[in-house]
Amino acid sequence: MAVALDEAAAAREWIEAANPSYPCVIDADHVVAERYGFINVPTAIWIDEDDRIVRPPDVTPVDDLFKDFTGIDSSVHHAQLGAWVREGVLPLALDEVAANQKVPSLDDHLARLHRRIGAWLHRSGRDAEAAPHFDRARALAPWDWAVQRGSMPLTGGDPFGQEFFDFAEAWAAAGSPGYSWGNAILRRERNEGS
Repeated sequence: MAVALDEAAAAREWIEAANPSYPCVIDADHVVAERYGFINVPTAIWIDEDDRIVRPPDVTPVDDLFKDFTGIDSSVHHAQLGAWVREGVLPLALDEVAANQKVPSLDDHLARLHRRIGAWLHRSGRDAEAAPHFDRARALAPWDWAVQRGSMPLTGGDPFGQEFFDFAEAWAAAGSPGYSWGNAILRRERNEGS
């Protein structure tokens, strides 16, 4: 299943163009992102038939369009997903998955609340009232891509413009916060591949 963390109008054209054979839902309030700890998109989370998270949220491009930017080879994720589906082989042991899941802090919760209030006010045409909530959300969660980038189109910003690239550059300079487990998986994959 796919979940778009966008307003319906923005997501609809992408969903229709993809013409997927699986369900797609729109989560403008970021409920799924909050519950599962998504901090960027595209993100995948693997949940098994027993409702266990067997791979934590991970940035997983479907193709290599942004490979130069992310440094992530989509074929690695595809191979791991195939190994899990066909053979039950996971890239992390379940105890590693649990150990690497980030429990949201109070600031994370407050940031998500302020972003949600800002989005509701924006949809109600009350942008002046929404602005302080978006500002507070960004201040509380400076490295959360869903808060930072997800708020850009609601505040007149361009999620593919200079504001985004400035954020991405600062995030990378800060050591890619929020991706410690993902970086561990990538390091393991690189070491096994070399």
